[in-house]
Amino acid sequence: MDIQLNGVSKSFGDQLAIDHVGFTINSGDICCLLGPSGSGKTTLIRLMIGALAADTGSIQIGETIMPNMSMLHKIGFMPQNDGLYDDLSAEANLEFFGSIYKLGKPTLQQRITEVLTLVDLTADRKKLVRNFSGGMKKRLSLAIAILHQPDVLFLDEPTVGIDPILRRQIWDQFQAIRANGTTIIVSTHVMDEVLECDRAALIYNGRLIAFDTVPRLLEQTENGRVEELFLIAGREGGTDHA
Repeated sequence: MDIQLNGVSKSFGDQLAIDHVGFTINSGDICCLLGPSGSGKTTLIRLMIGALAADTGSIQIGETIMPNMSMLHKIGFMPQNDGLYDDLSAEANLEFFGSIYKLGKPTLQQRITEVLTLVDLTADRKKLVRNFSGGMKKRLSLAIAILHQPDVLFLDEPTVGIDPILRRQIWDQFQAIRANGTTIIVSTHVMDEVLECDRAALIYNGRLIAFDTVPRLLEQTENGRVEELFLIAGREGGTDHA
């Protein structure tokens, strides 16, 4: 499903967190929300999934104006900080979250096997999560987010704090999920991760400074590195380059 943002703004008290942001994510794309820490990426994701309501502007997923409770079963969300139950096994965590999505028992068991295979945790399905490494917890969080086969998957800083080899494996998993038709929105402050994506929205101090396909964004730079666009924005005080 396409995702359309039109003039979206959000403030917390006197602090303007998102400032008139607008762009469209095409169905089936991987779109990167790229920006330094504190730029507003998490707030933007919370607005898109309907956890927050915009002060002004609108967000639409497919034909549905957000926030809308009916969209919850079509959206997957992997938060930056996992919400796993350490005293349960990987399998029990998946069973718990599957019950929230009201997946029937045969379907749920099939999906648990499928997602554990995808994230390479089949051998650890009975292991308590408290005994998982940080990378294993990331992969289990991803498995939970895709358990109900969402049309749109939101990933908030999914590769923070993990080593480069595991980061490569996780991005391979994202690509496999996208190959099944899922639209993916992933936030990151790791600049080179933009190369994994079809399009990128560059967020700086709550503003959209650029939005385009990744090759076109890189064409705007002298050295082929996307961080150059942030340096330009910093010098110009956040001027809109979209």
